[in-house]
Amino acid sequence: MKWATGLEFARARQAPWRSLLVWLILLGILLSGCSAPQQSTPQPGSSRTIINKGSDTLVNLALAWAEAYMALHPEVTISVTGGGSGTGLTAMLNGTIDLANASRSIKQEELDQAAKLGIEPIEYVVALDAIAIVVNLENPVDRITLPQLSAIYTGQITNWSQLGGDNLPIVLLSRESNSGTYVYFLENVIRLGDSDSKLLFAPDTLLMPSSEGISVEVRQNPNAIGYDGLGYVTPDQKVLAVAIDENSPYVKPSVETVNDGSYPISRELYMYTPGEPSGELAAYLEWIRTDGQELIPKLGFVPLIDEP
Repeated sequence: MKWATGLEFARARQAPWRSLLVWLILLGILLSGCSAPQQSTPQPGSSRTIINKGSDTLVNLALAWAEAYMALHPEVTISVTGGGSGTGLTAMLNGTIDLANASRSIKQEELDQAAKLGIEPIEYVVALDAIAIVVNLENPVDRITLPQLSAIYTGQITNWSQLGGDNLPIVLLSRESNSGTYVYFLENVIRLGDSDSKLLFAPDTLLMPSSEGISVEVRQNPNAIGYDGLGYVTPDQKVLAVAIDENSPYVKPSVETVNDGSYPISRELYMYTPGEPSGELAAYLEWIRTDGQELIPKLGFVPLIDEP
């Protein structure tokens, strides 16, 4: 009889364990191949996913559009967030979203940045809006001119008594600087459309992070004045009638006064794509500018008058 050496004996004992280990590895590979695929975060450019970000003015309308479109097309996923027009346009240029919402037109510096990146932003007008001037319900002032608004927001008029109101200091409310509404108000109200003007908001202006923040402050502060998109005005705020100057009619914002051009602080609302859209994104934009217009008045905005 031949006796196994110590090394041969050790190898003989390890052989079954090695075989078992090989089978366990093979079994693990098979199981991993049969397991459900991992969920991934939606990426811009996906044929069935649209990532939409930007203007806080537009965010509620964009959410309504997204919900209605997904109900019609359940195979499509649309993600909508706010953050401001500047935030949305920057995200578009960074390639992290498909569609940017903006309550102002794209700036030249943003176009310059796009050109450096080889991007050609495409602009779509998707709705119209009025910027309402709002005060507390207890405020006796009910009308104002654009030059008076400019003087208020630059610190030249500081007391409501200068406007026929009570002897109380005026508290200025504004959106933050990344907001398209802020930019529009600065250029068209504070600077009265003068491209050479260097006027700025008064240093004591309170910058609010959202439209809702302005609404809350106006409701609780009898001295406050603010501005907001028409879709964010609630019955517990007082809306002032606005005139171009003292010799012009005082007009309140509404769908009718925006459409006929009589309300002096109205604007277009935009969506931007990083180049010519295709697939689901193109179909979605076409729907927004046609059938989707029916949702606009329900949220306090103004639909496009002409066919897109």
